[in-house]
Amino acid sequence: MGKKNFTTFGRRTALGLIGTGLSAPFVLRDGWGQTMPELTKIPDSLKGEGELRIATFGGTMQETQQKAYFAPFEQATGIKVKPFAGSDPTKIKAMVETKNIEWDLAQLSRGSIMNLMKTGDYFEKIDYSLVDDGVDKAYRFEYGLEMLVWAQVIGYRSDLTKGVAPNGWADFWDTKKFPGDRAMVGTGNGGWPELEFALMAAGVPADKLYPIDIDKAFASYDKIKKDIVKWWDTGAMPVQLLTDREVTMTSVWNGRMAALQAAGVPAQISWNQGLLKRDAWGIPKGAKNATNAQKFVAYSTMAIPQARVSLGIPYGSVNNGSNEFIPEERLKVLPSAPAIKAQLVNYNYDWWIENRATVITRFNKWLLG
Repeated sequence: MGKKNFTTFGRRTALGLIGTGLSAPFVLRDGWGQTMPELTKIPDSLKGEGELRIATFGGTMQETQQKAYFAPFEQATGIKVKPFAGSDPTKIKAMVETKNIEWDLAQLSRGSIMNLMKTGDYFEKIDYSLVDDGVDKAYRFEYGLEMLVWAQVIGYRSDLTKGVAPNGWADFWDTKKFPGDRAMVGTGNGGWPELEFALMAAGVPADKLYPIDIDKAFASYDKIKKDIVKWWDTGAMPVQLLTDREVTMTSVWNGRMAALQAAGVPAQISWNQGLLKRDAWGIPKGAKNATNAQKFVAYSTMAIPQARVSLGIPYGSVNNGSNEFIPEERLKVLPSAPAIKAQLVNYNYDWWIENRATVITRFNKWLLG
């Protein structure tokens, strides 16, 4: 069987067409100020009818998804996309158990999906016969498909640090060297505590983090607890805290910082010792429009839709063919860029799948103590 690779031409070809005034059917221009490659042809197997209800994490990511693949998918396939902000594995669990499934597809993580699958049958298997061969096997698993590469990093106000950049989590913990309040991830809305950051702050090397020494992580947490003014549970919170000068530093999703910086807020990313993570598509078991969800999973992970996301928000692609459609200057600011990736730590989803329940229980008890 032939390889499923549906790219029709490269970025350089598209840019050449622009120069000759023939760009109209080949590229899309919009408010990003980028030339966005357009997918001019898709397999008939991805076309259909009806609707598709997709749960996302909202914010600037959903805005990017709307332009990068919700609207183009709708136009190309005839399937109406209805996005919803607020994807949450606990809601999916309740939906499946009550058979009142309001979403056909959800943006989650491999860990969230596999954690639910440990306790029941909550997701449909992915139909990989539809998926482009350019999607690396590392991102594929039975009940989901990873579709986004991102980093959890330090975001800081450079005006409050007097222009000095923190260089890792020991600096984040050091409130004498870098005065001011902090914020970190809590357990609300399905969040997973940042034990890795606590360990690196305590001097544990990045390559020795797993298996996590839970006792040592909480001992390190004890040292920063009084300085944490917010245990955030949505991606918008750390960005708002930085905007309002409520914190000097916070953990943050790297993509959320782009809009902040574009708005002129003196906020920067410290990549060193960040966690390299991935989001995944999961189809709730029994979803009404599961067939359309399978088609969208395949469409959204094709090379061009993936490139469009990376052009709209600085997250990396899971399709090996995407880089051809992304300018070199843009590639350099993505977490998948070699110079940045070398500073990041690969997040161990397998460890968390096995230990999440224990950690969450202890964290919640610790937080109240």
